[in-house]
Amino acid sequence: MPALTALDLPGGPPFVDALQRIWDRGDAAFPVDRRLPAAARAQVLAAMRPATVVSSDGEAPWTGSEAEPVAAGDALVIATSGSTGEPKGVVLTHDALAAHARAVHERLALAPSTDRWFACLPLVHMGGLGVVVRALVGGVGLDVVGALDPAVVASAPGELGSTLTSLVPTALDRIDASGYRWIVLGGAADPAERAANVVRTYGLTESGGGVVYDGRPLPGVEVRIAGGEVQLRGPTLLRAYRDGRDPRTADGWLPTGDLGELRDGALVVHGRRDDMIVTGGENVWPAAVEAVLERLPSVRDAAVVGRPDDEWGQRVVALVVPADPSSPPTLDDLRATVRADLGAAAAPKELELVDHLPRTALGKLRRDDLR
Repeated sequence: MPALTALDLPGGPPFVDALQRIWDRGDAAFPVDRRLPAAARAQVLAAMRPATVVSSDGEAPWTGSEAEPVAAGDALVIATSGSTGEPKGVVLTHDALAAHARAVHERLALAPSTDRWFACLPLVHMGGLGVVVRALVGGVGLDVVGALDPAVVASAPGELGSTLTSLVPTALDRIDASGYRWIVLGGAADPAERAANVVRTYGLTESGGGVVYDGRPLPGVEVRIAGGEVQLRGPTLLRAYRDGRDPRTADGWLPTGDLGELRDGALVVHGRRDDMIVTGGENVWPAAVEAVLERLPSVRDAAVVGRPDDEWGQRVVALVVPADPSSPPTLDDLRATVRADLGAAAAPKELELVDHLPRTALGKLRRDDLR
């Protein structure tokens, strides 16, 4: 029976070679997040229940818990919420990965003879691992580095012939990526103006990665809004979670937990259902307020949360990392800017100056930590 093998290796060619060997023998791979503390890593491994672990010392049996087989055709198990809550494993099949690779390559008009992928994001998330998968499945050239070095990423088109890469907004802000034909941008909401070679994506681990490019679904992917929630359907979706649960509806739709709308056929995502702030009977989306705040020269980074308020139900609170700590923005500055763009209800009623904001490796705000 096919087994699950944990990949406890840094990003790089040895990781890719090990992944290919696991697939060649009919097993599935689970990439281990090597940045997690020892206790958290043990918790995730126990939840995923691999049969063996591949490390720099070779492959050895996993003895932390009884191994759980995978189904024939399973290719990957990707952990979600491993550092902030109970770990879940998203099971993706070879068919789903192949469907995703074909759809992305069709959308980007990929030419196998001239295009080449460059992977520089962590390989424990589909933002980084998806690059490797698309190259392997599509027979496209690939280079993988273990750490995101802006100079290396910028030089890859000239030195390696790289034409395609995947980045997150915080990384793209530090990199001259003009040499790439396409930059697939995901991981977090991105209000900034971007070059013509940047395509913004939306998706989840459960959808196999980004499946909506610049608001439009990839070939074969369907998007609908049900009760205000974004739902996805198509051949790239997960088979199930590692514990056997299938989050899809009876007719195959995946509820994402994100609220959004379709405008002229293009998907606009407002944010997680739990993120919405209701203040004085008005709905306020944190991401929209954050986008306005981050345009201010005095703001380096910003997050918006709702806090309980006796008068308003919730009040809008802005947590701001100032560009210059000696001359931070004032609450009046923020309120005036937001009011002009989004109206009075969205204007922050409280300002907290902070040194940094908690973000994931892909640049997403850890909103639970902020709350």
